[in-house]
Amino acid sequence: MGKVEDNKLQKLNALFESAYGLFMNNGIEKTSIHDIVQKAGVAKGTFYLYFKDKYDIRDRLIAKTAEKLFISAYSALNKCSVPSFEDKIIFIVDYIIDQLRENKLVLRFISKNLSWGIFRKALFSGNNTSEINFLQFYHSMLEDNPDVKLRAPETMLFLIIELASSASYSTILDNDPISYDELKPYLNESIRAIIRNHIVSEAAPAD
Repeated sequence: MGKVEDNKLQKLNALFESAYGLFMNNGIEKTSIHDIVQKAGVAKGTFYLYFKDKYDIRDRLIAKTAEKLFISAYSALNKCSVPSFEDKIIFIVDYIIDQLRENKLVLRFISKNLSWGIFRKALFSGNNTSEINFLQFYHSMLEDNPDVKLRAPETMLFLIIELASSASYSTILDNDPISYDELKPYLNESIRAIIRNHIVSEAAPAD
C-alpha cells in the first residue's frame, strides 16, 4: 500500500473511531458531522468522500461492530470441543448474546441489526473491508461437518441471527416480556428447530 492509500485509510479509520465513540457516548441524534470530523482531526470534505451522512457511517459501524462479534465468537468456538454443527451454532449465538449482555451500550447501538455484520456487505462498497469474514468461517464449519447437508444454508443462518437478535433485544434491556435467562432455553430450542428444518434428507438434493 502506497503512502496516499495509507493516508486515506488512516483518515477513514479515524472517522470510524471518532463516530463510534461519539455515538456510544452521546447517541446519534446528539452527534453532528462537525463533531465527528473535529474529533477525527480531518476536514468535513474528507467525511463526504466516504459517507453520505452520519446515518451512513452509523450503518457501516453497526455492520463492523456486529462482524467483530461473530469473528470473536468463532475464535472462541475454535478453542472449545464442540463436535456437532448444531451445537456450534448454539455456541456462537450464546457467545454473542452474552457479550451484548455484558455491554448494553453496544446492544443498543447495534439494536436488532446483528445480521448486518454478515449480510450487509454492500455497505462497504468502495471501502476497506476485512479480508476474512464470518461467512467464510460459516462455510468452513459446514465443510468440517460433511454429514450435515443443508438447503439454503445462508438463508438459514440469516433466519437464526434475525430471530436471536430480535428476541433477545427487549429481554436483555428491559426484561420484557420475560428475562433473557427465561427466554434462552426456548430460543435455543427454536434455533435447533430451524437447523433441523433445513437439513436435507438423502433423497433430496441441497440447493
